[in-house]
Amino acid sequence: MKKTLTVLGLALLINSAAYADGNAFTPLNFNDTAYKTNTSYTSTQSANVVSDTEAVGNGNIQNAISQLENAQVDIRNDLLNCKTKYADVDAQYKLIKAERAALKKQTKAVEKRIKEIDKAKEKIRKNML
Repeated sequence: MKKTLTVLGLALLINSAAYADGNAFTPLNFNDTAYKTNTSYTSTQSANVVSDTEAVGNGNIQNAISQLENAQVDIRNDLLNCKTKYADVDAQYKLIKAERAALKKQTKAVEKRIKEIDKAKEKIRKNML
């Protein structure tokens, strides 16, 4: 459950990092002179902002990828543990199944012997009379 929450948290982190620079509000300026003077300023400022967010975003993405890799390693370890337990239980099952088959044969042999003894007793009783 913890790993699932971690993976979901990482997905939300990556998702929020992807939309971080697209949510900024830029006001519209309809004055031509102000627009021309502000154009160079906003383009250089936005270029700086984009490069800064890309650097921060890349670090977050790299961190998220490393956390996902760690989660994947943990899940693979859990898989190996499950496979080991399955192999142990399967070996026990095969052992018990073989023991059950041997006991079944032994039970049938004992029942057959009892029937033979009963038949022998009946023959002896008939011969006595």
